[in-house]
Amino acid sequence: MSGEPGTASAAGATGPGSLAGLTVIDLSRVLGGPYATQILGDHGARVIKLEPPQGDETRGWGPPFYRDGVAWYYAGVNRNKEIRTIDLRAPEGRGELRTLLADADVLVENFRPGTLEKWGLGYEEALREEFPRLIHCSITGFGEDGPLGGMPGYDAIAQAMSGLMSVNGRPETGPTRIGMPAVDMITGLNAVNGILLALHERSVSRKGQRVESTLFDSALSVMHPHMPNLFGTGKAPGRTGNDHPNIAPYSTYATGDGDVFLAVGNDRQFRKLCERVGRQELADDARFATNADRNGHRDALRAELEAAFAPFEAVALGEALMAEGVPAGPILDAQQAVDHPHTRHRGMIVEMEDGYRGVASPVKLSRTPASYRIAPTGES
Repeated sequence: MSGEPGTASAAGATGPGSLAGLTVIDLSRVLGGPYATQILGDHGARVIKLEPPQGDETRGWGPPFYRDGVAWYYAGVNRNKEIRTIDLRAPEGRGELRTLLADADVLVENFRPGTLEKWGLGYEEALREEFPRLIHCSITGFGEDGPLGGMPGYDAIAQAMSGLMSVNGRPETGPTRIGMPAVDMITGLNAVNGILLALHERSVSRKGQRVESTLFDSALSVMHPHMPNLFGTGKAPGRTGNDHPNIAPYSTYATGDGDVFLAVGNDRQFRKLCERVGRQELADDARFATNADRNGHRDALRAELEAAFAPFEAVALGEALMAEGVPAGPILDAQQAVDHPHTRHRGMIVEMEDGYRGVASPVKLSRTPASYRIAPTGES
């Protein structure tokens, strides 16, 4: 356990968590479902993860490997869980699952639609009647019906089909995948939201219900501001790289030793930016007087700003601008982000005695904070 200030550690002293007393059965694999159940586990739920005899396939998604041949990919979304093996293809396995569900509050699964029904465990056909208080969360690619109903879902495919790839990258790069599994993780977050909504409603009705979270729906839901822009103009948005389609300056800009990102959202911030780099006259230039003006003269604005930034270092300039109330920051790599003093101050790195390290819960509760009790294991 780390004694380093600001590092979240495996400790029971933080209390039981806001979801203490909740039992979650996790039948999910890969990323969206396991990420959702890890969130529930971090906040105190008892999560029992049931894996098939061959295990969750992400156990082998390495190197790097965490321990006992288990990939860090798997370890990243499977802490705070009791790991067991179950074969749902066998009657005995299905009987074991029913026994666990008798005392459970939530079931999370990401089977292809129709799989549970094939085993006699469909929600409408079986689970709703047998376990009337159960919240059944189904995570799929496209849902169970419709033109794409039942099709397998993958993060990159959802990015491709939702328009996300079409607005990511630059004109010369072509459509580009977001550099992390954004749709999988957003789908997991939506699953958690749905579960908590259903649990709140159950406190009144005393009845469970089915929660559905799909990659396709989730990907569409985060196409902002591109979908509103489409609805407003009738034109499909294109690729603008790091530039914001509605705001300027809102992009990556070169300095004397590296890049800084600016997110200037109003004219007051733009004036402060100009003053800070000794180019006050730019704020009064008719080309840059308002956001609409700056949007219309992006290339000229970039040339002026990068000339003004040339004497500055990226880190120092980003910090100075932020101190002035201008949203800005240097572009850090993953190691630099982990090492940043504010990351430590926020307790955003989890460390456990067996060498596990992970990103902590970003949700901070004053009385019932997240805790880190069970490291991912190779047991299955």
